Amino acid sequence: MTSDGRRVVCVLPALNEELSVGLVVKSLPPSVDTTIVVDNGSVDATARCAREAGAMVVYEPQRGYGAACLRGIDAACEAQADIIVFVDADFSDDPSDVQRVINGLVDNNADMCLGSRTLGRRERGSLTPQQQFGNALATHLIYWRWGMRYTDLGPLRAITVTALAAMNMEDRSFGWTVEMQIKAAYLSLKVVELPVSYRRRIGTSKISGTIRGSFMAGIIILSTITRYAFRRS
Repeated sequence: MTSDGRRVVCVLPALNEELSVGLVVKSLPPSVDTTIVVDNGSVDATARCAREAGAMVVYEPQRGYGAACLRGIDAACEAQADIIVFVDADFSDDPSDVQRVINGLVDNNADMCLGSRTLGRRERGSLTPQQQFGNALATHLIYWRWGMRYTDLGPLRAITVTALAAMNMEDRSFGWTVEMQIKAAYLSLKVVELPVSYRRRIGTSKISGTIRGSFMAGIIILSTITRYAFRRS
């Protein structure tokens, strides 16, 4: 719970993260009231490891980062969340930064607080060159079209349930993070961006770990920006 009495729920989308998900769950700060792991079709012991670490597990059989996040939002609302924090289950985010983004949202009376890997310290090799290029291109396009300055499309973020309801999130795949940041811009929400640490993930990335995954993610992100650029807000 936050210093102003708001209930905090962490959502961890997870696909075959048995080696890391328990470490993430156990490392979350005490201000997190409930931790929800969304099993996105794992064929390993992800769900069991998450439960053993103390998380609630829900299932989303349709593959896709956005699909898992949407299922997590539903579960977080059922858990009476006021603030939802999205954290990757691969232990690439530093769990100590979870409290940082929560405090950033509360202390600044913001609608959303983003953790920026670009502004923070990154372990060598934690962000591939294609990820760095894609982040720079996408954030510049958002600025040119909507006037909101971002430095990253990082996964670690805290957002109020009220802001999420206004966004009416739709994307069910790799366009999830950029959709959220675009909608925050055209809804004129108050957004804070803070530097966070980033390290090499445990296991292999489903997106940046393959050429095809990186290419598809890039295409979806750019098509999402293009689609919203010509949509009337």
